[in-house]
Amino acid sequence: MTESAKALLAGPHTRLGLIAALIACAIDQATKLWLLFVLDLGARGPVRLTPFLDLILTRNTGISYGLFQQEGPFGQAVLLLLKVIAVVLLWIWLARSTSRLAALALGLIIGGAIGNAIDRLAYGWVVDFVLFHITTVNWRFTWYVFNLADVAIVAGVIGLLYESFVGDRAAKAP
Repeated sequence: MTESAKALLAGPHTRLGLIAALIACAIDQATKLWLLFVLDLGARGPVRLTPFLDLILTRNTGISYGLFQQEGPFGQAVLLLLKVIAVVLLWIWLARSTSRLAALALGLIIGGAIGNAIDRLAYGWVVDFVLFHITTVNWRFTWYVFNLADVAIVAGVIGLLYESFVGDRAAKAP
């Protein structure tokens, strides 16, 4: 193993982050495979879970919240390349992490990013399926359709923000 490869695995909490990434990615992919090929969500159509939560298949060819939609192979390749660069940079940050919370949070972000990248490679789009909505007599709110990889990424960002502003290592004002 090269010295640079050893450095990417050498952080005190790198193993925790990599385990979190593996678990987040595995749960995301297992859920998507089940929804696509067992439940056959595409043919079945929307499935109401609660009055405010539905399963609905959406093919996201863009990035977060459907921004920068890319239908062609070139655009998809660019988005995939950006994801690879992001994962490499996050992994370097993980290897340098000195706290368990940061390692866990970075692992969740990495696992979510890899889960969505697998979709992009396998299908040419990301499988989104969770629709949160609130409907009253006079008002309706509908959130973007998302997946469990997105949940892992958001949870990871929340963990990093918590550590930055509230945690033991948070920068304190003078």
